[in-house]
Amino acid sequence: MISALAVSPVRQRVRLFWRPQRTNIRAPDAADFVRQVLVHLQGAVFLLWDNASIHKGPVMRTLQRRFRRLRVVHLPAYAPELNPDEGVWRNAKRALANARPDRLDDLRESLTTTLDGLARRPALLRSCITHSDLPPFLR
Repeated sequence: MISALAVSPVRQRVRLFWRPQRTNIRAPDAADFVRQVLVHLQGAVFLLWDNASIHKGPVMRTLQRRFRRLRVVHLPAYAPELNPDEGVWRNAKRALANARPDRLDDLRESLTTTLDGLARRPALLRSCITHSDLPPFLR
């Protein structure tokens, strides 16, 4: 799975985007996910990303050149406390803690159901942002 939280600067609406994937996520997959998210967002987009290698490199530089409204800000290395998306996954793991799917498809279905539920809880999504250690002006 790959996911992202988005906050509208005007209406302060919080949204959760995610996409399942059967294989390990690579740079082209991450770039494709960002392209899909950009379809749903207007204006300038500031993307806060950790320093994973899939978030850097030629594919991402090409994406940034193609979408001038996209500004990528890399979080410091080894700083999950700054990443609000970690809160989403913490909540998802808590919800799935006692599940034992027999098949990968069962896990995907449970995870999709859980993320659908989280997406419908804007206050919980906002708490993922406010409980991160991001500077207050970014929350």
